[in-house]
Amino acid sequence: QVQLRESGGGLVQAGESLRLSCTASGRAFGTYVIGWFRRAPGKGREFVALITWSGDTTDYASGVKGRFTVSRDNPKNTAWLQMNSLRPDDTAVYYCAANDNGIVSTSGDAYWLWGQGTQVTVSS
Repeated sequence: QVQLRESGGGLVQAGESLRLSCTASGRAFGTYVIGWFRRAPGKGREFVALITWSGDTTDYASGVKGRFTVSRDNPKNTAWLQMNSLRPDDTAVYYCAANDNGIVSTSGDAYWLWGQGTQVTVSS
């Protein structure tokens, strides 16, 4: 049974950086499309970024483009979300998600495997 676990969240000041990790256990990671999503207090789930299994294709929400970078290392069963120039409105619980059906989607409904989330708080 494959599981995902996020790490790397924390409290930072506006303008600082964080790198989130998403590590898979229980099965090879290489065929999964990985999506990053977030949920801010009082708001719905929001797409942040995705990366295909080969890493050749990435996509970003317009609000994070140019500040966030998604990457992966399949032999290490790990994906990362590098977040630079963080802003208070980036405050949220961040989740990584995966699917192994090849669907490349910004909708959370396309992903069947989710981590437990990691809190990111950006103070002004």
